[in-house]
Amino acid sequence: MAPVLQLASTSPRRREILASLGFRFDVVEVETDERPLDGELPSDLVLRLAIAKAEALNCGSCVLGADTVVVLGDRVFGKPRDAEDAVNMLLSLSGCKHTVLTGVALKTPNGTRSVLSSTDVQFREIGQGEALRYWQSGEPADKAGSYGIQGLGGMFVKAISGSYSGVMGLPVFETIELLASAGIDVFEKKR
Repeated sequence: MAPVLQLASTSPRRREILASLGFRFDVVEVETDERPLDGELPSDLVLRLAIAKAEALNCGSCVLGADTVVVLGDRVFGKPRDAEDAVNMLLSLSGCKHTVLTGVALKTPNGTRSVLSSTDVQFREIGQGEALRYWQSGEPADKAGSYGIQGLGGMFVKAISGSYSGVMGLPVFETIELLASAGIDVFEKKR
């Protein structure tokens, strides 16, 4: 039986979340320029990129795309370039509340729909040595804001208000709503 979905992302977290929901899907890597446009709001950025990823595939099945950024004031943190960038991000987030935005888009033969997940995350204080040791663990290298809430990075999180799975990169509630709007029944997906 053909997969219900195409996932336009190679993120292990997105694969994990979608698989945990029981969906059959193929993973397809798509190239997208993730640089923000001049004056683009972070919420518009993640929605634009999620839509671009979903619409990059021309196939007959449904395509799911997503993008996540961390926002602190007027600064947008994507994936770190290197150790120095990661440590600087973590020290900027230290002791602060920031917002994690994840845009999710679903392309179907009837068009593309998108939704936004917004979660506030409060970090505890982080020292430079601790931030560097965390980088050296290898975990933050491919994560927006240089941390993974579901792993070691969870030790920095004092509190969250919003979607835990959205911080991981694929908000379950919003994703299921999008799939349901396309007629994909979460309880029928295994057949």
